[in-house]
Amino acid sequence: MRYMLIMQAPESMTVGESAGPPPEEAFEAMGRYNTELVDAGVLLAAEGLTPSADGFVVTHDGESASVTDGPFAETKELVAGFWILEVASREEAVQWARRCPIGPGVTLEVRRIAELSDLEGIAPAEVLDAEATLRRRVAERDQV
Repeated sequence: MRYMLIMQAPESMTVGESAGPPPEEAFEAMGRYNTELVDAGVLLAAEGLTPSADGFVVTHDGESASVTDGPFAETKELVAGFWILEVASREEAVQWARRCPIGPGVTLEVRRIAELSDLEGIAPAEVLDAEATLRRRVAERDQV
């Protein structure tokens, strides 16, 4: 099973904002945590995100799309980073999430990533076949 751990933090806590960089200990703790994930063989991806001032939102109205540049002042918490883990169970995902060295004011939302089998009986067979083909292509590209 794959799970995404989504770190949410106030905009003021993101790297590059007025609060300044996180303390060195925070980087060290996160480095140790990421190393543990790699050593356990469960980490598929992990990245931090830049402040919302670097981002944009695309809104579709049914006919066209508009783009609004950040920052997103109306948002209290923003996604600051994420991990994607492949684990054997929900319980294992909970264990890893509890070990994540997030500090006060930061939350970690954990969501299971939908598998093709979750869509069986919901999506048309041709859609499932096309999606399976795309996933194979991505896997082949990543092996090169």
